[in-house]
Amino acid sequence: MEHLTEYLDDLFAFIRHSPTAYHATAGVLDHLTQQGFKRLDEAVSWSNLPPGSYSVVRNGASLIAFTLSQDPQAGMPMRMAGAHTDSPSLKIKPNPVQVRHGCVQLGVEMYGGLLLAPWFDRNLSIAGRVTWSCDTGPMRCSLIDFTRAAAIIPSLAIHLDREANEKRQIDRQTDLVPIIMLTETADPPDFNELVRKELVRLHPEAAMATILAFDLFLYDLQPPCRAGLNGEFITGPRLDNLLSCHALARAMTAAPDNNCNRLIVFNDHEEIGSLSRSGAQGPFLKSVLQRLYPDPDLLQRVVARSLFISVDNAHAVHPNFATRHDPNHLVMLNQGPVIKVNAAQRYATDAITAGLFRQLCTKADIPYQEFVMRNDLACGSTIGPLTAAEIGIPTVDVGVPQLAMHSIRETIGHLDGWYLLQAMTAFFAAEDTQIHCPDPGF
Repeated sequence: MEHLTEYLDDLFAFIRHSPTAYHATAGVLDHLTQQGFKRLDEAVSWSNLPPGSYSVVRNGASLIAFTLSQDPQAGMPMRMAGAHTDSPSLKIKPNPVQVRHGCVQLGVEMYGGLLLAPWFDRNLSIAGRVTWSCDTGPMRCSLIDFTRAAAIIPSLAIHLDREANEKRQIDRQTDLVPIIMLTETADPPDFNELVRKELVRLHPEAAMATILAFDLFLYDLQPPCRAGLNGEFITGPRLDNLLSCHALARAMTAAPDNNCNRLIVFNDHEEIGSLSRSGAQGPFLKSVLQRLYPDPDLLQRVVARSLFISVDNAHAVHPNFATRHDPNHLVMLNQGPVIKVNAAQRYATDAITAGLFRQLCTKADIPYQEFVMRNDLACGSTIGPLTAAEIGIPTVDVGVPQLAMHSIRETIGHLDGWYLLQAMTAFFAAEDTQIHCPDPGF
């Protein structure tokens, strides 16, 4: 535990600098590069890679990194783990500006299943990526972050809605329209010009740029921090699922060189169903594995002997709403990572993969818990079942417990991310190559 403070400081810095999936991916890529990972280009041939550490990015928001201790053609098992880079948010529309009663506002779309009420009365900033060009030059893509309170969505005063606390309903089209500035004219400002000024601030070479398009999101400017009288909580934005990305990237690079092939995959678009070229329902992971193992028979033999750990946060029991949880599976904060089980395979865990993860936690000397959703409530899902179905790999779904999932500000225990990091480091560091438990003979 002596390194807990160092871990939390590093986690907080990662979240602060990752307001969008694009920034999170760039941060992970920078960490991997510093640790000696060589970046690969999907548009270039990279067959027959020698032993070493490599990374590849798709669409700026999804990443795969792997370490080959031996030639892949030797057929060793692959220790794989995955998480997602995106979080529920408000995405700015392509033509967003509207002027009403002296206020300049931005039209937004709902990205993912976000809790709406916490977005009111927050200091919101803007971040994402922008494509641009200068004159007839080539198109370029850059990340931007306003890094200041650029927008706010004020609540309606209680005096004007006396029943707001009894039966509040939020209209997604008309109520969630942030204000960014005041104006004395009816003419809307050029939002592309506002974006260009921020682009030039970060990239001076874009002084004469024309903005071509953008993927921009609003985010809560308040940074993560410890909370509680004894500091036993962490509150912050995007803990689901940046905490998991952080743990996997650090575990991947902390593991010693050994006789083990390892891989991590970070997918975008999990919060909106994963059906995209960079999501878990897309071909990203499968295409990388096929390039590493061009022989289909060899690939299937490797997959059958490997294990995939899908890491995504789980629901801790809420003390004010304990009846919303299954009474025999009450997940607690600071009691270790959670093994997630669902009979309908909304989580990909089964008895074999759950047993392997329990053994892993025991070996790492950390506690673990189990989660099952109530039968009368809909169960969420993760990249785990999608990956298992697409690749055919044995999979276990795990994650740290948290409160207020999909809120603009979420809560976890200060120890659980550390526990997860230890479990994943043990997974990648294990010297034994046998990580597959065969089916019983029959």
